[in-house]
Amino acid sequence: MGVAARLLRVSPETVRRWAETGRLPADRAPDGSRSVDGVVLAAFAEERAAGAHPLPPGTALTSVRNSFAGIVTAVRLDEVAARVEIQSGPHHVVSVVTRESVEQLGIVVGSTVTARVKSTEVHIALP
Repeated sequence: MGVAARLLRVSPETVRRWAETGRLPADRAPDGSRSVDGVVLAAFAEERAAGAHPLPPGTALTSVRNSFAGIVTAVRLDEVAARVEIQSGPHHVVSVVTRESVEQLGIVVGSTVTARVKSTEVHIALP
């Protein structure tokens, strides 16, 4: 249950309650410990995340599927570039864009924004 809690970013007690109430199906071993099947956990995580970070009203739809609605927590301006930090739920997104873009869009700390990520490469590592 500890691994499930870590992956879902909740306490083990929360996972235990979800298992006890049937919200998260879990198996009980003869020694009393509980475990959650990986496929079940993946489906639960997707269901739980649905709508967790909705796009702000009026946001144009796009083919980019990786969108993170959040709030700007830092803006560092250089002569040509700008580093923009966004907090989207538990996700910390950092983007380097042109200073001109930041100024034209009026991006400042506290702005509500949507970061869209489109990449040709995604690297995944096992724990």
